Amino acid sequence: MDYNVNVLLLNNDARLPFQANKGDAGFDLYSVEEKVIAPGEAELIRTGIKIELPEGTEAQVRPRSGLALKHSVTVLNSPGTIDEAYRGEIAVILINHGKSDFLVEKQMRIAQMVIAPVPKVMLTQVNEISESERGEGGFGSSGTK
Repeated sequence: MDYNVNVLLLNNDARLPFQANKGDAGFDLYSVEEKVIAPGEAELIRTGIKIELPEGTEAQVRPRSGLALKHSVTVLNSPGTIDEAYRGEIAVILINHGKSDFLVEKQMRIAQMVIAPVPKVMLTQVNEISESERGEGGFGSSGTK
């Protein structure tokens, strides 16, 4: 399914989200500010954009693998959810799991945004639920090998 997402650039430093390669799921999000993130700390990084999502969709903000691998910097609430009715500026919570300060620069690609469909779901309260093969096993119950 194809979607059209309207994007408003809020200032001259803002950049339109961009898919680096044909077929990429994510659109790169860029910082419009310079900020230092100390080890173990998190910072809110502004992107300078607002979006208008189509009905029945959400935007998921996810980490960039290169920042995670090379600098131990990731999106704290990954994936961050942008609901279809939200019209404020998109900002990204980055956390530095590394051992040294990390400098976020203007125009740096800081995260990626994936547009995804959201099914309409009805929750029904019941008195019991069906059994399954897995049952209540969780938190590593299937082992590691």
